Amino acid sequence: MTYGTQAEPADQRLVAALVPHLALLSALRETRNITRAAELLGIPQPTVSRRLAALANVVGAPLTEPDGRGIRLTRVGTILADTAGQALPPVEAGARQVREEIEPDSGHVVLGFLHLLGRALVPSLLRGFRANHPGVRFSLVQGSRQNILDRLTSGELDVALVAPMPEGLESIAIAEQDLLLSVPAGHRLAERRRVRFAELAKEQFVMLEHGYGIRQITDALCAEAGFEPKVVFEGQESDTVRGLVAAGFGVAVLPRFGATAPAGVAEIPLSPKSSRTIGLCWRPGDHFTPAVRAFRDYVRAQA
Repeated sequence: MTYGTQAEPADQRLVAALVPHLALLSALRETRNITRAAELLGIPQPTVSRRLAALANVVGAPLTEPDGRGIRLTRVGTILADTAGQALPPVEAGARQVREEIEPDSGHVVLGFLHLLGRALVPSLLRGFRANHPGVRFSLVQGSRQNILDRLTSGELDVALVAPMPEGLESIAIAEQDLLLSVPAGHRLAERRRVRFAELAKEQFVMLEHGYGIRQITDALCAEAGFEPKVVFEGQESDTVRGLVAAGFGVAVLPRFGATAPAGVAEIPLSPKSSRTIGLCWRPGDHFTPAVRAFRDYVRAQA
């Protein structure tokens, strides 16, 4: 902390002396009685008296004065007690958050995942985990693969579900997901049982933006087949991409929609088969809180 006047170092020393006694000052403000303040804090009454005397010595003025059978705060004591009363609640809230953060039964997990995994995989994992850990809170963060990995490596996320699996991070492979070709229902390939990727060289593509794992895979499939895709639309949501396919704007590579294809779309397996590995990943050497470790271990057990 930088100070611009000669009085400020004295203020800093006073703050350093007052901080350990915020609870005491706040209790005196509430009770106006040394004995009751000591009971409220769970410390002996002589200890309270000694601390008040020490604080008064640091301040240079008494903080309390007799008032019948009790005490009352002096003007200086009132200023400090009022300040303590304002400062203590945020400190108590922070202490409560720290306790909840590290307790396995009431901790907090910040989980990042791809948009496409929010339909079934993430709800399934959370439902199973919370059956035995109902008090654990989750903050859920969705984004593209690159966005999620950037936020994970920066420390914003505890763990993340992504595909394809990244390099340079600790990870657990938990599922293999087939990728299919989505075409408009009336498309020339709609009735085919399988499609070779080279057959798509003249097709128009609807894709997710760069940074998404599916885009990375699609670009690689096109390169392996020897052509550069004609991209007519790029989006951030798989449902938008499917909607554009249904409207006849192009074809797309996406995971299976569900038990049946969405209206206006035909889903066709690729030949050879194409898939992606979904994994849970985290930073190497991370020291997990108990709640994050419990979730990581639960996911590992489901793999």
